[in-house]
Amino acid sequence: MLVNPRLPSQPCPAALGLDDPHIITQHLKSMLPFFPTIRWVDRTDSTNADLMELARTGSGRLIRPWLLGAHLQDRGRGRAGRTWENRRGGHLMFSCAFDIFLPARQLATLSPLAGVAATEALRSLLPIQHHQKLTMKWPNDILWQGGKLAGILTEVTRASTSPLSADHHVIIIGIGLNLNDARALSHALNRQVADWAEVVTESPTLKHISAAELAAQIAKSWYQTLNDVTAFGFQDLPKRYKQVDGLLDCPLNIVENGQVLHSGLGAGINEHGQLLVRNAGQTQAISVGEVSVRPSISTSTP
Repeated sequence: MLVNPRLPSQPCPAALGLDDPHIITQHLKSMLPFFPTIRWVDRTDSTNADLMELARTGSGRLIRPWLLGAHLQDRGRGRAGRTWENRRGGHLMFSCAFDIFLPARQLATLSPLAGVAATEALRSLLPIQHHQKLTMKWPNDILWQGGKLAGILTEVTRASTSPLSADHHVIIIGIGLNLNDARALSHALNRQVADWAEVVTESPTLKHISAAELAAQIAKSWYQTLNDVTAFGFQDLPKRYKQVDGLLDCPLNIVENGQVLHSGLGAGINEHGQLLVRNAGQTQAISVGEVSVRPSISTSTP
């Protein structure tokens, strides 16, 4: 998710469709009949944390998948434990909980998978000539013309009830998508940030799409993708990622705790969801670290 400074409250443009929480809830229920539990609230601490707590302590009577959205999150969280500041009307924020049946060793692959599915969902709304402007940065950031449009946080826990099998887990996927404020955010963060208002400016046919429709499109994609993975595995993930890859052949630094661990050119991902970095004829599989795109590269590559 996004790490944002606090910004003054401003009304969200009507064209972006950030309606009253009750209206959004009702629209989502009509578009997602296969989600038994859907709630959108005005304010909460964290949609991911709320669903995580429910999954861990619930009685088991609530059948998944679940969806919880909020206009404002007081304790929103991003990857690596970052604090996520936000303001009402500036962001589309929601989380979904799904049952997943996978061995524990494969759970880390769900993070890039969630990013691919969300990027594909948003691309499906765009005119085809704009598809290449919407890309993904490993592990799961969504970019519009190189600026961060949305971030995703995935977390996994065991269900509160006795597992149906040793491979039964609950995955919580949360997304924060900038609706506006890209210019202010870019200035405050000193890096390129994008928002949905920019996307709509490029593609005016999107101006009537509401927050509920955006959320439903992404939630449907996650639902179908997780069903497919349970049935067929991750064998098509590298191919899907290649179609939305915003790092392919880009000069990269992989940074952890302020230290550059690896450098090279982006070379896609493998079936485990690891980022592949190519340098001097060798390919390194990356599981952790922050990715920064460098303006140039000095290492030799094939």
